[in-house]
Amino acid sequence: MFIQNKNLLIREAEVKDAEILCMWWNDGKVMAHAGFPNGLGISLEKLQKQLTVPDSIVNRLIIEADNRAIGEMSYSNTGDGGAEIGIKICDESQQEKGYGRIFLSMLIKELFRTGYKKILLDTNLNNTRAQHIYEKLGFSKVRVNKDAWRDQLGSLQTSVDYELTQTTFIDFT
Repeated sequence: MFIQNKNLLIREAEVKDAEILCMWWNDGKVMAHAGFPNGLGISLEKLQKQLTVPDSIVNRLIIEADNRAIGEMSYSNTGDGGAEIGIKICDESQQEKGYGRIFLSMLIKELFRTGYKKILLDTNLNNTRAQHIYEKLGFSKVRVNKDAWRDQLGSLQTSVDYELTQTTFIDFT
């Protein structure tokens, strides 16, 4: 996948991205919302190996602004015409600039263009900033999963499931 909109780019993650992904994934501040406040603790070698062999389930993407990696996205086929997506703008200096809704719009538009009928995602109930963006894009809350999982520190976490169809999608590109 290669999607460009002016100075913003979404591309497939490659082995050369292992170093920055490793840095992000091992940073507890970046990974806390995903339940890993201590980071993943993944080695560079393991991550390089993962990126060498294409994953048949999860498509890992790098997002760039002005030719610099600032985060990652992913998508996977859920069957029944659905794609589950995720996004993290990992470079804190690039957050709060409106990139999230534009990158999401770019990916969602491409997924609909390639035949997906609905887009699914979930987020931590505490991640109200993400929820605000998802709802601006036209996502609807499907379910709240109270105390559904425990984070790395053993604290119960609640997640929110969202769904989007092409008719409710609001494009910010």
